[in-house]
Amino acid sequence: MKYCSRCMYPENHPLNLTFNQDGLCSGCVVHEEKDEIDWGEKENDLKSLLNSYRSKSHGYDCIVPVSGARDSYFIVDQIKNKYGMNPLLVSYNKHYNTDIGIKNLAYLRSYFDCDFLMQTVSPDVVKNITRVTLRDMGSIYWHCIAGQTVFPVQCAVRYKVPLIIWGAHQGIDQVGMFSHHDNVEMTRKYRKEHDLMGFEAEDIVDTILGITEKDVQPFVYPNDIDLEKVGVRGIYLNNYHRWDSKQQHENMIDKYSYKSQLQTRTFDTYNDIDCFHYSNLHDHIKYIKYGYGKITDHVSREIRLKRLSREEGAVLVKRYTNKKPEYNKLFLDWIGIKESGLNYLLDKHRNPTAWHKGCDNEWIINDSIINYIPDGYSNNKNIDFDCGFRITEPRMKTLNDRYTLIGRGYEDE
Repeated sequence: MKYCSRCMYPENHPLNLTFNQDGLCSGCVVHEEKDEIDWGEKENDLKSLLNSYRSKSHGYDCIVPVSGARDSYFIVDQIKNKYGMNPLLVSYNKHYNTDIGIKNLAYLRSYFDCDFLMQTVSPDVVKNITRVTLRDMGSIYWHCIAGQTVFPVQCAVRYKVPLIIWGAHQGIDQVGMFSHHDNVEMTRKYRKEHDLMGFEAEDIVDTILGITEKDVQPFVYPNDIDLEKVGVRGIYLNNYHRWDSKQQHENMIDKYSYKSQLQTRTFDTYNDIDCFHYSNLHDHIKYIKYGYGKITDHVSREIRLKRLSREEGAVLVKRYTNKKPEYNKLFLDWIGIKESGLNYLLDKHRNPTAWHKGCDNEWIINDSIINYIPDGYSNNKNIDFDCGFRITEPRMKTLNDRYTLIGRGYEDE
């Protein structure tokens, strides 16, 4: 397996990487633009763009997708408080909600005093769809990504609000598929090929499991005619702002008391804490498929931002990669299958570039970046360099033994 000479990424990254003559991956090469771009000029471009979309009828100026984690606080703070826009906030209910995620979302809505819409699809429909995506894609998270990437677009058409403002484009920030100078925007094609692993909502219809065309309608992308009538476009804020998720979250902790939480399979305590499974079972599935997990994403990001050395990053990958995911029973009980059944479905989706079967029919990983940890690092368990991610005090007791489908929609001061 070939690895980037700077970060931790392997050549089998599902979003695709290229390597230059120095062994640097395309993600690291594009990341270097962050230190070369005139971000003041980029911000002026953003201001000009936003001004052209300000509603003259005092309606919504734009739509901002939000959740109880990621960079939602930062994006809304920028768009509403810094640039004076009037956003409609929209959110897809992922069903695997943690209590802290529900509370973070409630405080976001209270602090910023914005109108808010959430889509909650029938749990029975979501479970059936997840049974299909487990079988066909080895994914428990397809419905989350499908909903998160289409509900804002549906709202843009429905309410005739042409501008959607997303956070970071992973094709830029992770793998350098595009340059910041390309000003790439959200497209149905990218969503299908990369976010949705090549499957549109219409492909999920399954008569055996009773999934009808009506069931998948919440996940169907609007047609081109409706999009053109409204003039819908989706821009990414990381094309106009030097993206640093850690720094952005810490600013929001200081400014709005955004709450963080320890996670099992990564040192990042800010991103994706609204979901029981994103950094647990979903991440373990990623490891089963490709031989690396979310810890590699986070380590690579911190190496590029010069907060970790490559050697330190390799130790962290070793520390977290094989940690057993928590809360699997929650998912198994929710969807109604046994662990043996889940393992059987997932094994069908192991990538042969990452795994092979041994003499005893057990799965053996072909290669790992942890095989290249320099002497003196590999056995040092006392090195503490988790990049200084902060753990905040909870506002109140949080529950960690159940999903919260719908929680209180606001919080008192």
